[in-house]
Amino acid sequence: MSEIFPWTPAAIVFDCDGTLMDSERHWQLARDRVLQQFDIVVSEEFAELAKGVHYVECGQLMAAEIHRPDLVQELTDQLLDTFRALVAEAPATTPGAAELVASAAEFAPLAVASNCPRDVVQDGLEAAGLLRHFSHVVVPEEQLRPKPFPDVYLNAVEACGAEPSDCLAVEDSLCGIRSAVRAGLRVLGVGPLPDRESLAMVDHWVPALDDRPLTTWMANRALSRAS
Repeated sequence: MSEIFPWTPAAIVFDCDGTLMDSERHWQLARDRVLQQFDIVVSEEFAELAKGVHYVECGQLMAAEIHRPDLVQELTDQLLDTFRALVAEAPATTPGAAELVASAAEFAPLAVASNCPRDVVQDGLEAAGLLRHFSHVVVPEEQLRPKPFPDVYLNAVEACGAEPSDCLAVEDSLCGIRSAVRAGLRVLGVGPLPDRESLAMVDHWVPALDDRPLTTWMANRALSRAS
């Protein structure tokens, strides 16, 4: 579980929602608000299934939850509109994200691989002052399939000029971890309560990005590069 610490990644690819931006709560609230019109109380199982998935797949999950497959597009559009409004009202980074990204950018090229629309990712990172640290933002578009397919991670490491096995992914969801593992990256998991499958797949897990051993590891690599 600590195999990443003696190692220096050639590039680091961060997930955005829930990892860098404290926006998973916005997705959850957006899902709840959309489903409230159908008098649906969201189950814990549904919430876990929906975490980290592409918003189109989330629309499909919501339509299945209310047994209305004919409403997939309408629910998807409502979800995205509600989420955008919530993020615009209160953009915020996760604990330690700003400091860790700045430290990582001192020694490795950085990219973002997200299931969100490009404008949502870029606007959120720009508002948080983080976008300038990232050379590439990769999202599902054109021929790139969303997580848990490996496409966005493979594209991100290629854009950084590195091999997947030499790169680190930073993820908070099972969906994203599956994507990164399938792409061949080492994975740093982040979050307070990892599920068993996520914990089994990652190379290391931290409760938050301000974890002291993690920040020390990053800072030491930045100092090594500077010297």
